[in-house]
Amino acid sequence: MPCTFYILYSKDLDRYYIGHTCDQIEERLRKHLSNHKGFTAMTKDWEVVYTEYYPEKAIAYRREMEVKSWKKRSRIERLCAMNRGSEHPAP
Repeated sequence: MPCTFYILYSKDLDRYYIGHTCDQIEERLRKHLSNHKGFTAMTKDWEVVYTEYYPEKAIAYRREMEVKSWKKRSRIERLCAMNRGSEHPAP
């Protein structure tokens, strides 16, 4: 099942959220913006700033864990700046 690795950004919080989904990215964003408990419930201005598509959930999850392990915010910002909001091929 194809899955998407994604990065969201909130201007209100000036924070990034990193995740993966096997749903359509638009549906996943809708869930982040809905009333729920969790980190993304803190604000309703999340926007998708980066995506990568993978053929399997395990690969998308591995990529999520890799990016979450990065210690510098600037590294995530460089990744997002490569082509903000557009599809990226898997590395």
